[in-house]
Amino acid sequence: MKNFATVLKIAPAFLLASTVIHAQKKDSLPQEKKIDEVVLIGYGKQKKSDLTGSITSVTAKDFNGGATSAGQLIQGKTPGVQITNNSGAPGSGTKIRIRGTSSLSGENSPLIVIDGVPQDFVGMNGVSDPLSLINPNDIETFDILKDASATAIYGNRASNGVILITTKKGTAGKFKVNFSTVTSVSTKMGKVDVLNAQEFRDFVNTYAPAGYKTKLGNADTDWQDQIYQAAWGTDNNVALSGGIKGLPYRLSLGYNEQNGIVKSNSFRRTSVGLNLNPKFFDNHLSVNVNAKGTFTDNRFVDGGVIKAATYFDPTQPVYSGNSNYGGYYEWLDSGSATGYNVNANSNPLGMINGVRDVSSVLRGLGNIQLDYKFHFLPDLHFNVNAGYDYTKSDGHKFKDARLRPGFEDKGSSNFYSMEKKNKLLETYFNYVKNISAINTGVDITAGYSYQDFNIYLPGAITYRGTGINSQDLDFKTQNTLISFYGRAIFTIANKYVISGSVRKDGSSRFFNGTRDNVWGVFPGVSLAWKLNEESFIKNISSISTLKLRAGWGKTGQQELPALNGNKPNNYPAFAAYNPSYQGAGYQFGNEFYFMFRPANYNPNLTWETTTTKNLGLDFGFNKNRITGSIDVFRKDTKDLLVYADEPAGGLSNASWQNVGDMKNEGIEGSITVIPVKNQNTNWEVSFNATHYKPVITKLKDRADESFNMEVGGIEGGSGNRIQAHAVGYAPNSFWVYQQVYDNNGKPVDGAFVDRNGDGVINTKDMYYYKSTTPDAILGFSTKVSHKNWDFALSARAVLGNYVYNNAASNSSLQSASTNEYLQNVFSTAPQYKFAVPQYKSDIYVENASFLRLDNINVGYNFGEIFTKGSNLKVYAMAQNVFVITKYSGVDPEVFGGIDNGYYQMPKIYSLGFNFQF
Repeated sequence: MKNFATVLKIAPAFLLASTVIHAQKKDSLPQEKKIDEVVLIGYGKQKKSDLTGSITSVTAKDFNGGATSAGQLIQGKTPGVQITNNSGAPGSGTKIRIRGTSSLSGENSPLIVIDGVPQDFVGMNGVSDPLSLINPNDIETFDILKDASATAIYGNRASNGVILITTKKGTAGKFKVNFSTVTSVSTKMGKVDVLNAQEFRDFVNTYAPAGYKTKLGNADTDWQDQIYQAAWGTDNNVALSGGIKGLPYRLSLGYNEQNGIVKSNSFRRTSVGLNLNPKFFDNHLSVNVNAKGTFTDNRFVDGGVIKAATYFDPTQPVYSGNSNYGGYYEWLDSGSATGYNVNANSNPLGMINGVRDVSSVLRGLGNIQLDYKFHFLPDLHFNVNAGYDYTKSDGHKFKDARLRPGFEDKGSSNFYSMEKKNKLLETYFNYVKNISAINTGVDITAGYSYQDFNIYLPGAITYRGTGINSQDLDFKTQNTLISFYGRAIFTIANKYVISGSVRKDGSSRFFNGTRDNVWGVFPGVSLAWKLNEESFIKNISSISTLKLRAGWGKTGQQELPALNGNKPNNYPAFAAYNPSYQGAGYQFGNEFYFMFRPANYNPNLTWETTTTKNLGLDFGFNKNRITGSIDVFRKDTKDLLVYADEPAGGLSNASWQNVGDMKNEGIEGSITVIPVKNQNTNWEVSFNATHYKPVITKLKDRADESFNMEVGGIEGGSGNRIQAHAVGYAPNSFWVYQQVYDNNGKPVDGAFVDRNGDGVINTKDMYYYKSTTPDAILGFSTKVSHKNWDFALSARAVLGNYVYNNAASNSSLQSASTNEYLQNVFSTAPQYKFAVPQYKSDIYVENASFLRLDNINVGYNFGEIFTKGSNLKVYAMAQNVFVITKYSGVDPEVFGGIDNGYYQMPKIYSLGFNFQF
């Protein structure tokens, strides 16, 4: 996008900012008093000391620096929460898992609620991660609800936990301006370990037939160096806050620009946020207005570029010396209609420069929340929350006719768009009363929720230079959720806390023509005993906090994978007719017509439910200089939503079914120690650890013990999969043959262990070897401040997780003698000497345990160098500083456990300035 367009986007916000500055000349409200530390619990809040469920709160002071997406702010900061980057591409965002997985085919991400507005789970065309559309600099806190006793209040979509995100609000007091700017440089971590030019010449000359040896070139090209670059970025934010005549406000403006380490890749985000928090009628009516708008421009890089750079022959030059295919060297085939070898890898730079894939995305997220405290009964509140979430994307993918990506079609232009409209209306009553006669505090909530999700995808149009144009069919769908919920919390003698909740949810997704399976009920109950308030402990000065917690609850799951692209599967239980796809027309004479065909459905489909039991201990010693918690839990999921085979005679050979069960047991803990705390120096150290073990306990009725469901597609061969779900094993376990080795420890080509001893090597000898589930997840952080200096670092370790190295498995001696071109190989190919790829060998399932130093920063605060009350801080930061691992690939942290052309995480070096006045 042009700079002019960006200026137009942010101009209204700056006009509003100037109005605010002009309006406020002095303080309008006194400074608010400090209140007790509270935590959001869903439709309310509770003192941290009174929590009964497993809830963790992370505030802005503990966020990771340099984050460009919301998830990166808390990476490694809390037990039970694993956050993995989708890729190193700017704007790609993260995958979040709370206490592992609860579903096989359903959604495993937590429900995210931003300022009271629950988000959907549907992706967006033209966006790598919808959460990347939120400016992380506007976020104040994350409250993470982990066990079902805490999440049951969100019943229908809370099986994987709930994350409540609260953005920064205005505070009464002086007008304040906060401006921050960061400039960064990103570089690659490393390179895939393939052969260099001389090693590849030796490889081909040793193992290839004579006809292929002549195909070697004279160049020495490092194709990975050709596609990677040092990429600069900048992140600028200004926030204006204060109060104007009883109106606390905060206005924020942000501009983030990140260029990817792969050439041509970029992400730009302009954001505006406005929060208003007035009170009326002698503070009986509180109003919270939250409005956020973001504009993002993306340029994506073709997903095959990294693989092409991995495999392209290093003895060939970048340029051919002629004008064919834009001057880039390509493998030729005189018998091909295009002139190039369609089986061969494309020139990586030709792919980068031959495709321009861009998108622009607008998102507006806002809500208004009214909380009325009744005049005649101040203990009773009525809360109304109305929200609207609108997203619109437009994209264009252009392929140059002169270069290989667009040569066959003589160039092409694909235009696509998508629109989402999500509406929310929630109302609830809340009664809070301390009944002194029985020394009991009562907190009762009862409410109603309505959410409506509308998606429209106009049919994408592709224009081709050949004149053979095409257009997809329009797609429009809707999903509605209606809920009734209630919760009661009783705090007795400030020692015993009892909490119970129930939610009844109705989802249109399970409508089958009747309402039999539409509704689900999700209860939760929890208890806490504040031991530190008991007389036998209260007088022990070294014990500040000691609390036992126990909880039980049920939560639901209704999310299914998209039909294709970002088209949600909203009617899997309803009999319907849909238009046939492109290429599936019915012929009448010489014409082909699109027909309506019956869609596959399962009228018995219903909720996937997870029951969680949790037992926890919170502790604090030495005036809370040492604090922490320990939780043990078990999650049992029943009626797993799985796309499984069905008997012949239906509309398809497979459908969505409730067919399985799974359990997940684990333990997690955290501890924070403040060794030094005085007027000049503060030092804080935090550590957390998580272990869990998911196991599938049932898959299909009447299936024998050999039954499994293959998943985890890999590159190489046709339809190969390397993972499987099977009873008695972790989800996504690697299903492989056991490699045989000779006396020297070298693998024997094509030889596998006959595990069942029948003298025949076949699939009955395959076994389940390791999985993507780690044995332990560890997080460590520390921060030190001494006078005007401060220092912080955070690190993570993941132990016992495994990754399938697809780059290595796709390399063999065959790469030097197939399809009339030469393909580079992973460094193990000349060592293993496999004649053909052995995709199913366990030799490629590698230990991917790692220790990563995520973030290290140092800053200096210059204090009031401009005017009284002003402040200047300068800091330097490094991200993804190092990784220690035995994994042979570039990065061991690959979501899904299959490494195939992964866009590696960059190393980032930043210099930042923060001004306050």
